[in-house]
Amino acid sequence: MKTAAQSPTRPVSADLRFRWRGVDADGKRHSGTLIAPDASAARTLLKRDNLFIVELATQGRAPRPKTSAADVTLFTRQLSSLLRAGLPLAPELLAQTPTSGQRQGMPRIVGTVARDITAGLRFSAALQRHPAQFNALYCQLVEVGEAAGALVTVLARLADDRERAAAQRAKVRTALTYPVAILLLAIAITAALLVWVVPTFKQIFDGFGARLPAPTQFVLALSAGAARWSVPLFVLMLAMSSAITFVLRRSISARIRFARLSLNLPVAGPLLRTLCAARWSRALGTLLSAGTPLADAFDSLTQATGNAFFDRATASIAIRLRRGERLAAAMRAARCFPAEVVQPVAVAEESGALDSMLLDVASLADRQVDDRIGTLSSLCEPLVIVVLGTLVGGLVIAMYLPIIQLGNVV
Repeated sequence: MKTAAQSPTRPVSADLRFRWRGVDADGKRHSGTLIAPDASAARTLLKRDNLFIVELATQGRAPRPKTSAADVTLFTRQLSSLLRAGLPLAPELLAQTPTSGQRQGMPRIVGTVARDITAGLRFSAALQRHPAQFNALYCQLVEVGEAAGALVTVLARLADDRERAAAQRAKVRTALTYPVAILLLAIAITAALLVWVVPTFKQIFDGFGARLPAPTQFVLALSAGAARWSVPLFVLMLAMSSAITFVLRRSISARIRFARLSLNLPVAGPLLRTLCAARWSRALGTLLSAGTPLADAFDSLTQATGNAFFDRATASIAIRLRRGERLAAAMRAARCFPAEVVQPVAVAEESGALDSMLLDVASLADRQVDDRIGTLSSLCEPLVIVVLGTLVGGLVIAMYLPIIQLGNVV
């Protein structure tokens, strides 16, 4: 039970931006801007740099801090290392926790968490006030670790899971981006040939006065269409992509439909489905192994997979569990989990080893994802050769076919 002092619903105090002018010990003048919670904190920061403040003016609220997932993972790993070294969790420790020097967002958030702990909030409650950086699963595990006295272990596991997820995302992104990039390059090369090269051949063919082969006529017609409609089509595609992005950001139902469509793609769909199932199983298994009851664990799984369709399935599974259904039956009814994930869960429910089975299933799914990524990557090279050879080679043959025929006649 959280007390009033520990409630995470209290609004986060906004940092302020200050414009300052001052002089150092040698009398040199300095000026600049900094972000601090109040004027007193701003003066303290400047005094640490041995500056004498001449003017300090408020310029309004500072923008929200921007961080990346890598920043949060780095903070988690380094805080776990400091706690494992025997240092107690205190505001001073948080304030001195090393963070990435590339962004100022994470140091601001860490400073806010340290001030909240000084004001009486627990560490998990202070993290809950930054949902963009620390999601419900992260905060739930930290809260369980605080209650069980195993915060070091929980933070280390969180860092491991986040690093593993980041590595998988990078592999999937590489496997899916490479063929798409090559396909776009092939289309760009083909369009350039149609717009700038083929018209030159057309002028030559007009002087032949003979009937052109069907492939050449098709390419010439395609070139005329590309020269006329390429710019309108590009503008239309740009407008459609902007409209789709806008709808996906504003509409939950659109995100769910898009996520479901992505899971049904011919090649990438099974890969993404297995990846989401692995993340879901690992998150639930980690919560259960930490001592969280099954009925309460689903409150922290609303964004565990990064897929809107899986997130909706998580909510429906939670409703079915409250009605008395078994977990495996609820997962099967969601129609998004692979059979190799549901079947072990059904066996584990009977044996009472659900947490360890979920973690084993997640590890197996991770290996399947790695194998499929490797297979997909190995198929990219011949696929690229076939696509480029078909497009460019077809154009070259169609353009030189009339010249070859003319040479045979002569």
